[in-house]
Amino acid sequence: MLTNWKKYRTFIDDVNILTKLILGVILFFYAIFIHQFDFMLYLTIIMFLYLIFMSGVRWLPLLIVIVITLFFGLTSSLFMIFYGEGSETIFKFGIIHITEESFLRGIHVTMRTLVISFYGMVIPFTSQIIYVFYSFMQHLKVKPKIAYAFMASIRMIPLMFSSFMQLRQALKMRYAVIDKSNRKGLKWIHHLLIPTLSQSIRKSHRLAVAMEAKGFTNGKRTFYYKVPFTKNDLYFILMTIALVAVAYLLNIYLPITHISDIR
Repeated sequence: MLTNWKKYRTFIDDVNILTKLILGVILFFYAIFIHQFDFMLYLTIIMFLYLIFMSGVRWLPLLIVIVITLFFGLTSSLFMIFYGEGSETIFKFGIIHITEESFLRGIHVTMRTLVISFYGMVIPFTSQIIYVFYSFMQHLKVKPKIAYAFMASIRMIPLMFSSFMQLRQALKMRYAVIDKSNRKGLKWIHHLLIPTLSQSIRKSHRLAVAMEAKGFTNGKRTFYYKVPFTKNDLYFILMTIALVAVAYLLNIYLPITHISDIR
């Protein structure tokens, strides 16, 4: 599905998935210790532009993902905003007490969430799932049985969704001759859920038998797909460092709020 969303490719599509994941984890821990409000504000804007231009995704699905991310980012900080501590009261009603300090801390937490989300969303948009497991097997020495099992389970997801849609269309035709009392509420869910689960179990069992028949073992094996580290990995590392450095320099030379410590 993510492949269908792609509009164009960038050099990040050729970066090893391990490089992306490691840098994502490093950025996550680094963002936790950023307490300068302007630094986080600039970093959020830069990561937003990075997502738009480097993901290569069409506008509509990208907009939907961004809206969902903004929603969860804001909701994650509401508790801190509504019930935080501070001296400059903005709004107070009952147990809700919004102060200037709590509001800024909440926005800071939201921006921290957005930075990680915007940077992290580029990873699935620029990575093929099959290369993820091949990279794990070749560089992290993950056992082939484990990697191929996860790969097969992920491949089963679109098959399950396709079976669900086919069953739903079939039930629409059958319901035309069935009394309404037998196709409402939980009965409707049972008509969809139980057949979908049983079909998925049968398909999974057939897949497991096929994998066993082909002799999947944890021994030494060759790979059709090679996922090496290339110069694009170095470019990606330098670009990530440059993005953070630009945000830091803008925080120093072009501050907006002049808040040095948001804690």
